[in-house]
Amino acid sequence: MVGFQHHTRSLYHSSGCDARIFHAISPSFFHVRGLYKLYIIRYNRLKFFRLFLLASAFSPSAPKKRTKERLMPYKFLHLHAPQHRHRDATLLTKGDPKRVITSFALPIFLSQLFQQLYNTADAWIVSTYLGDEAFAAVTSSGSLVFLMISFFVGASMGAGVVISRYFGAGNAERMSKAVHTAVLVSLICGLFLTGFGSALAPRIPGWMNLDPEVRPYAVPYLRWYFMGSVALVMYNTFKGVMNAVGDSRRPLYYLIVSSLTNIFLDWLFLGPMGLGIQWAAIATTISQAVSALLCLKQLVKKDTVYALSWSKLRIDRLSLKEILRYGLPTGVQNSVIGLANVMVQSNINTFEKVGTAACGAYSKIEGFAFLPITSFSMALTTYIGQNLGAREYDRARKGARFGIWAAVLMAEGIGLAVFLFARPLISIFVKDPASVAIGVKQCHTEALFFCLLSFSHCIAGICRGAGKAFVPMFIMLAVWCVFRILYITVAMKIDHNIVLLFWAYPITWTISSVIYLIYYLKSDWIHGFESKI
Repeated sequence: MVGFQHHTRSLYHSSGCDARIFHAISPSFFHVRGLYKLYIIRYNRLKFFRLFLLASAFSPSAPKKRTKERLMPYKFLHLHAPQHRHRDATLLTKGDPKRVITSFALPIFLSQLFQQLYNTADAWIVSTYLGDEAFAAVTSSGSLVFLMISFFVGASMGAGVVISRYFGAGNAERMSKAVHTAVLVSLICGLFLTGFGSALAPRIPGWMNLDPEVRPYAVPYLRWYFMGSVALVMYNTFKGVMNAVGDSRRPLYYLIVSSLTNIFLDWLFLGPMGLGIQWAAIATTISQAVSALLCLKQLVKKDTVYALSWSKLRIDRLSLKEILRYGLPTGVQNSVIGLANVMVQSNINTFEKVGTAACGAYSKIEGFAFLPITSFSMALTTYIGQNLGAREYDRARKGARFGIWAAVLMAEGIGLAVFLFARPLISIFVKDPASVAIGVKQCHTEALFFCLLSFSHCIAGICRGAGKAFVPMFIMLAVWCVFRILYITVAMKIDHNIVLLFWAYPITWTISSVIYLIYYLKSDWIHGFESKI
């Protein structure tokens, strides 16, 4: 009781205005459980209304409910108070959809840009100081690393869907439970992945059919890369929590610090200090830990809308069920894409280190095409989740149309630039003329189809935001995994030509885009949460 009385006094005396007694609101308004006469401050409507609800909840005439149930209206107002919207969260249910989506997607775009730049700088530093064999080891291992990590990262995206929905609906209690459940589950998964990946590192080069000259570089790099898995998984979870409440700026700032740290440490370890390739992985691990700790520092602040507390870290069964419902399909989707990419990479490795290095160089360039794809698909997931949580259906449709067109046009513009400047771009990473020629062929085969890749990812993001995560999972499983693997198997038996491998991507992007278009136009995805809120 004393704590409650102190809360009500400090809430209103902190404004410095004159205190007045209001006698005509409710017979029980001046009695907190009939014991305390309450003074409030004039002309502060939001705080006044919050206090009115709070006092009414505890009045003798109020229905007998549990304390948490009584406080729910107060928590709703606290969640949507102006200071929270400005300081650590942004409601995407108000304002012009184009402006809202763009302002939310821009920091994501910039963060992905910095991430791609530091990945590119990392590869360039490895190639410059350690040679083409080390470069091939780093880039060729990426598809299998993606396969092992993407499941956990994709599953954590389910937490973002749940949190954004509850934030849009104003349900603070359920949102808090989802946040704490997601953090604890991610920590457990990250620790598991660290041990599992480190133990399998010596076997991975054999599974990938790596050239014997490349394998000595791959094993130490992979072992130390997986040692940082827990930091990678936790950063993605923390970033997903902040993105879910409309805060995409702080993850950008933290990633910039992490990127600069990674580039500096790569140069320091491999250049002046002359250390081995494992130190490139150690530099990545350190930078990922820096970004995760910066996010954690923000999340544990008490005045934030997410307010992560160590004492509340426990697994809530309902939250876990919802996170798995929306995140597990995304994790499976990412894994099957990764599996297909491993199959492609294994076949590319049969063209020896010339083909491996060329495709590794192309993958660094292609990463820039993913910038608008990733930024707008993530923005659409959060935007759709919040607006459907608030039942703003027309607004959700308008935002979806804008996000799709913006991402498609930007991706195609990047694709056109890659097509026209393929040779100088490939030459940044590899010097062997044979590798450059293969890399140019891959650019000319795939670059002009980036618009279809973007369209597929945007519709997948919309489906996840609408609670329809199983739809992209099944489409990706059928087209990007099963069909792609069948195509590669048949094509390589007909003609062992690396260009046929390159065509696996545009063909599957086209098929998935057609299916997604039909689903987007014909299904009732807009009411995905109607029966769940």
